[in-house]
Amino acid sequence: MAPTKKSKKGSDNLNSRLALVMKSGKVTLGAKSTMKTLRSGKAKLVIIAANTPPSPQIELGTACGKLFRCATMAVLDAGDSDILTGTQ
Repeated sequence: MAPTKKSKKGSDNLNSRLALVMKSGKVTLGAKSTMKTLRSGKAKLVIIAANTPPSPQIELGTACGKLFRCATMAVLDAGDSDILTGTQ
């Protein structure tokens, strides 16, 4: 069985959902704040970058529209996005 390639369309869809959550919803970025929201039970969705340490986490930060690295992200309120209902 041949390995399947990830479709660019799926990642673009996720990136657009992340952008909408960043604009209209409520999120926390970073490992410490994500753990804090998890412990308090406020996090509805946790996203962990595929390239977590020791390599730099550029991809999640740029997908969120930030100019810095980010390893984790917690969604507290989805806003206008359907990121909580959509599964990849």
